[in-house]
Amino acid sequence: MDTLEKAVKALMTDRLVVYPTETIYGLGGDAFSEDAIRKVYEVKNRPLSMPLSIAVSDLDMMAAVTHIGPKEEEFIDKFLPGPVTVIVKARSFLPAMLTVGTGLIGIRYPAHPVAIDLISRFDSPITATSANQSGAKDPTSPGECHITYDILIDSGLLPGIPSTVVDLVNRTIIREGTRVGEVRDYLASME
Repeated sequence: MDTLEKAVKALMTDRLVVYPTETIYGLGGDAFSEDAIRKVYEVKNRPLSMPLSIAVSDLDMMAAVTHIGPKEEEFIDKFLPGPVTVIVKARSFLPAMLTVGTGLIGIRYPAHPVAIDLISRFDSPITATSANQSGAKDPTSPGECHITYDILIDSGLLPGIPSTVVDLVNRTIIREGTRVGEVRDYLASME
């Protein structure tokens, strides 16, 4: 059994997986399992009041968990897959622990083949948060993932610049990261 198969089996049993993205290492758990989500909060020492983003492997998976209008769809078509997290309206069936009552969900559609393969094989969204303690340095190598996890998919050294987080509902940038200049320009053109 290869590492990806082991990782998928871990996700299916509410265990946690460290996986590579095109930016940093992420911590994945089943985004529909409150047990897995709770574990993510616990190992990161993340306040329960902070929402968690999720990662998808394609636009169909994204559409299944969100409400996206035409303008948001244009933005997504331009920037995803890639190092941008979009905040959009969440469908009501998503676990409340992810959205913490905001009605919004952050979504990553990474442009890393291993991340896409993992999520595709699991066939469901996984959590998309950095594989570190809340507030600590973003992990760019397996040795920097100082949290508890069950499986780590080693892809060597990653670039280390986090994704730009953009709220497409309010058309604002929440966190500057990769491609922030392009994102800012595009948001201005959406007005």
